[in-house]
Amino acid sequence: MKKVRIGLLYSRVRAEEKMLIQAIKQHGGVTLELLCTNDLVLDFGDLPDVDVVLDREISQSRALHVLNMLERSGVKAVNSYDTARIGGDKVLTSQQLAKAGVPTPRIKVAFSRKSALSAVEELGYPAILKPVDGSWGRLMAKIENRTAAEAILEHKSHLGSHYHSVFYIQEFVDKPDRDIRAFVIGGTTVAAAYRSADHWLTNAALGAKTYPCPITPELDALCTKACRAVGGDAIAVDLMETGNGLTVHEVNCAMEFKASMKAVQTDLPALLIEHCVRVGKEKESGGIHE
Repeated sequence: MKKVRIGLLYSRVRAEEKMLIQAIKQHGGVTLELLCTNDLVLDFGDLPDVDVVLDREISQSRALHVLNMLERSGVKAVNSYDTARIGGDKVLTSQQLAKAGVPTPRIKVAFSRKSALSAVEELGYPAILKPVDGSWGRLMAKIENRTAAEAILEHKSHLGSHYHSVFYIQEFVDKPDRDIRAFVIGGTTVAAAYRSADHWLTNAALGAKTYPCPITPELDALCTKACRAVGGDAIAVDLMETGNGLTVHEVNCAMEFKASMKAVQTDLPALLIEHCVRVGKEKESGGIHE
């Protein structure tokens, strides 16, 4: 049987990419083509000959252009261009989650410093200001009062990126000193881990500790629903515990799992590669992957 050709799209080889490359080497039914965007030159008439591309690119703009070109040539992607576009933009993500009925913190979107200040005061203090396309907890601010709001919003209004002209403001959720990162692959919640920290930010990138989290029916239902809402094949879903149950506050398309692997027994790289193989085989057989 013909081996499935997987293209690994990346620009930096982190611990996750090393684990994925190792999983591909151990699979046996796969060939690997490394697609490093630092060196990649695409020609519309001569694109990489792969069955499926696994998006591990940390640059949203690079990933979107490559995924768009490859998908238009018939290559399947995990995750797709549409999913990467939605998942990389918090406004679009919140819109899709709300449309699907997934419980999320209240958000407001504003486009000037003045209207953003009004939005913060409507939500109430404290409130969270997030970059539209941020990750790893970077450039997030907890706004405690009007004085802080005026200073933080003024600072943001002078930042250069066009994304900083959009003010994404989320209500502060009074949660325990932890949140949950769960992993959905191929429509199934395969693993979950608590991330605990003394700080209000519980990102593993900022030093949060991880430990096992049981996959309850509520957790599974919310995670798979969130994954469907953004059209994802393989998604990390971040949730918080509230007095009214779980709420989804982030989804991550190019899932990071290094820290969670210390807490879960599931071999996430192997499952992700096996899913890519299934997608690639469906392409070869002419099946439609949803």
